[in-house]
Amino acid sequence: MLILAMLWLFILLVKYLPARIVLAAHATPCDVPACFSNVVVMQPVLSGDPALESVLAANLGQLNGAQFLWLIDDDDQDAGYVARRLQQRYPHAAIHIHYCPPAPEGVNPKAYKLALGYEMVQAEALLVLDDDAILSAPSLARMLGEMGDNTLVTALPWYQAGADTPSRLLAQFVNDNSALTYLPLLPVARPLSINGMCYVLARTTLARAGGFQPIQHQLTDDLALASHLAAQQVTLVQSTATVQVQTSLSNAHHYWRQMHRWFVFAILLMREKNGVTRLAIGLLQGLHPFLLWAMLVLAFGSVMNVGTLVAVLVVRHLVLRNIQLAVQPGIPSRPLYSLLSELLQPLHVLHALVNRTITWRSRRYRIYSNERFVAQ
Repeated sequence: MLILAMLWLFILLVKYLPARIVLAAHATPCDVPACFSNVVVMQPVLSGDPALESVLAANLGQLNGAQFLWLIDDDDQDAGYVARRLQQRYPHAAIHIHYCPPAPEGVNPKAYKLALGYEMVQAEALLVLDDDAILSAPSLARMLGEMGDNTLVTALPWYQAGADTPSRLLAQFVNDNSALTYLPLLPVARPLSINGMCYVLARTTLARAGGFQPIQHQLTDDLALASHLAAQQVTLVQSTATVQVQTSLSNAHHYWRQMHRWFVFAILLMREKNGVTRLAIGLLQGLHPFLLWAMLVLAFGSVMNVGTLVAVLVVRHLVLRNIQLAVQPGIPSRPLYSLLSELLQPLHVLHALVNRTITWRSRRYRIYSNERFVAQ
C-alpha cells in the first residue's frame, strides 16, 4: 500500500511541478488591444447544444473588432436560425455565415468545413474556435503575442460546468487534467498535439502548409494538423492563455458518449507516437487511475491502509486545487466529483478499446483507424 501511495504521489508531483513552473512563468498579464481587426474567428457551427447561442454571443462581446466566419451545414436549420438571430442582435459585428454542403464519405466534417472557410479568409491571423468555446480578449491578446511568423499557438482549456451531475463530471475531468496533460513536458519537449478547440496562426503560415486540405481524411483533425505542421517545420506553442468551454449535457448517456469519443481519440493519438512517447504518456497519464483503484481495494480491512489512502486523497485534493486556481480562479472545488471522475477513467479506456463507434453530436462514425472511418 505504501509503495503504491508513494508511486502515485511521485507521478503527480512529476506532472505538477513543471506545470506550475510554466504557469508561473507566464503569469504577467498582456496588454489588450482596442480591437482585433486583424483576426478572423473561424467557427464550425453545429446545432444540438442548448448553450450554442449564448456561447457564440459571448465571443461577439469579448473579441471586439474581430471578424467572425460561421461555417454551418446547409441542412442544419437550427444552427442557421441561431446565426441569423445573432446577426440581427449584433448589427455592428462583422459576422459572415457560410453554408457548407455535406462532407464526402471518409472526410472529416470539421476539417472539411475549415478547408472551405479558409478559402474565404483574408485577415492576417486565423483563430479556429469551437462553437462551445469562449475566448476572452486577454487570452487572445496573449496568444497573438506568442504567435510568430511560423508558429501555431494553442490555448489551455477549462470547463464551465452546468448544474447537473453529468456536466459537472465532464467539467471535472477536464479541469483536473488539462494543465497536467498539456504543460508538464514543455520544459523539455515540444507539444505532442494541439488543443483543437482553440488555436491561432498566421494565414500565411497555413498557406505555406497547404491550408486544411492535407488533413481532410484524418479523423482527429487536431492531431493531424499538429503532425502536418510540425513536418512543415512550423513551431507548435502551448500557451497558458485559457479558453472556457461550456457544453450542456442533458443526461448520463451524453456524458458517457462524450468521454467515449475523447478516449477513442486518445487511443488514436497513442498509435501515432513512437514507443518511448507511448510509454511516457502511459506512465504519466494512464497509470494514475489504476493505482488509485488498487489503493482503494487494499484499504479494505486495514486501518493503516485506510489512513494511507486518506493522506493520499488529501494531498491529491490540495495539489489539484492549487493547479486549478493557477489556471483559472473561477474553477470550483468539487472533490467528490474529482475522485469519481478519476475512478471512472479505466472504464472509459476499456469502453474505447472494445467499442470503436463514436457519436459526434448528431453524427455516428465507425472508427477503423485515424485514416479510415465510416459514417453510420
